[in-house]
Amino acid sequence: MTRTSRTTRPVLAALAALSLGLTLSACASDDTDAPSSAGTTPGKNVSIGIHSGWDEGIAVSHLVKVMLEDDGYTVTTETADPGVVYTGLAGGGYDLNFDMWLPVTHGDYLKQYGDNLEQLGVWYDDARLTIAVNEDAPITSLDELAGAADAFDGRLVGIEAGAGLTRITQDEAIPAYGLEKMEFIISSTPAMLAELKSRTTDGENVVVTLWRPHWAYDEFPIRDLEDPKGVMGEAEEIHTVGRKGFAADQPEVAALVKALELTDEQLTSLENIMFNDDAGKDPDASVRTWLEANPTFVDDLKTKAGLAS
Repeated sequence: MTRTSRTTRPVLAALAALSLGLTLSACASDDTDAPSSAGTTPGKNVSIGIHSGWDEGIAVSHLVKVMLEDDGYTVTTETADPGVVYTGLAGGGYDLNFDMWLPVTHGDYLKQYGDNLEQLGVWYDDARLTIAVNEDAPITSLDELAGAADAFDGRLVGIEAGAGLTRITQDEAIPAYGLEKMEFIISSTPAMLAELKSRTTDGENVVVTLWRPHWAYDEFPIRDLEDPKGVMGEAEEIHTVGRKGFAADQPEVAALVKALELTDEQLTSLENIMFNDDAGKDPDASVRTWLEANPTFVDDLKTKAGLAS
């Protein structure tokens, strides 16, 4: 699988999220692979549709893939843009998708295809757009940023021009908090992360646009600024969805994914290994590295799902 990371998610501005006003998008993809019709036969075969470039979905999909393969399942994965994934899922071409952001980002897809999908749980409940600073920065809230602009060299470092995060920062956060005198640097996600790395390494203050979940929270000493006016939007949940009839066909797998939950620490550490340490080259190997560092995770999940042997 070729990694199209959240470094390009902004270009997924074509997502329905943009039309809804809160695109929790910070990544993009040109991958438009068609869904496969294979892998959906009941038994020990499971197919997973993955949104191209959505790191959290890639990470969790491969986490589940490795767990199922260790239990004797044959698991196929295929990446495509979200619209292609949900079309395929509703038509039975995929069994599972682990990256439906609700209620906003993928709400249109739920409305369109919901009758042919099964909701299989929420595994993460704090997906949000953020503006972050180094953890020892002199401020804690966005409403303090204008008055402390000099401490950050008057610079707010952003990502790609097409990102929903960039639009919301420009149209909502900057006017709401009087940040017009700060230079809003529209660059790219790699450039933003490079700035974040160099500034935190040098012990300097930095303020960037970011989003949760992201491996940067595991890699760098950073924290979010409070958003008392709520202009960055409310947190969303990330749902697992299956094709209609999946739970009946695969009750044990359904029980496992319904029980799945990841904390910020678990998710960001998994993403950090997969996309930073390993550069996305072998997601399954990255999962195994993470499981070695979290040796009780699988057994704890199976116990929670009622599947412990």
